[in-house]
Amino acid sequence: MKKTCLLLLLTAGLFLSACTAPVHEVSAEVSLPAKENNLKYVALTFDDGPRADTTAALLDGLKERGVSATFFLVGEQIQGNEDLVRRMAALGHQIGNHTYSHIRLEEAKDDSIIEEIHKTEVLLTEILGEGDYWLRPPYGMVDTSRAKLIHTPMIYWSLDPEDWKKLNADQVAQQVIGSIQAGDIVLLHDFYPSSVAAALQIIDALQKEGYAFVTVAELFEVYGTEPQNGVLYKSATKIRNW
Repeated sequence: MKKTCLLLLLTAGLFLSACTAPVHEVSAEVSLPAKENNLKYVALTFDDGPRADTTAALLDGLKERGVSATFFLVGEQIQGNEDLVRRMAALGHQIGNHTYSHIRLEEAKDDSIIEEIHKTEVLLTEILGEGDYWLRPPYGMVDTSRAKLIHTPMIYWSLDPEDWKKLNADQVAQQVIGSIQAGDIVLLHDFYPSSVAAALQIIDALQKEGYAFVTVAELFEVYGTEPQNGVLYKSATKIRNW
């Protein structure tokens, strides 16, 4: 339904006016042609959940504002919060894989990486059914050899306000509001009350400036980006290709 709405907006001309460490960069950055550079679509992404209290509050706030987001879930956090995961899906949010125990992929053995990704995928499949559960590597870190083990698109980010470090909603919100550009993928964490408050401040401010919030998959659709397995995407128009 959301994809249909995006396509209708495009064809009808009803445009809207406009914890982490650096990823190991193993090749040159590649720019992808944007389908419509004047569109101010962005994607909010949330890592490390679900957490019963904060994630529930965030889902309430997103619903009130008519906003879709993307959640990269840790397997250990899913257990006991299955109803929250179902609610995410029912509200139209995209759900991705953040490994089972938030391991550093660049330090793990191959079999551990495969197991960590698989265990979370199994949990998501049991709760939601078969799906494309894209991966966000914990800490944004992965290297060339280990990237070859990953058979889904990988999602990095183009804007990181370090909400996990600041733990201050106003500071986090102002950094995002002052820096964001169309096509950005914003990294936040639904694990912290301050991050939930910041996310809602960001939405309220940027909606007034003509920004629309969509899932990562929807963002790619708007920009004509075809997601490829084993490719690390920094935004709708920036990739790192292994």
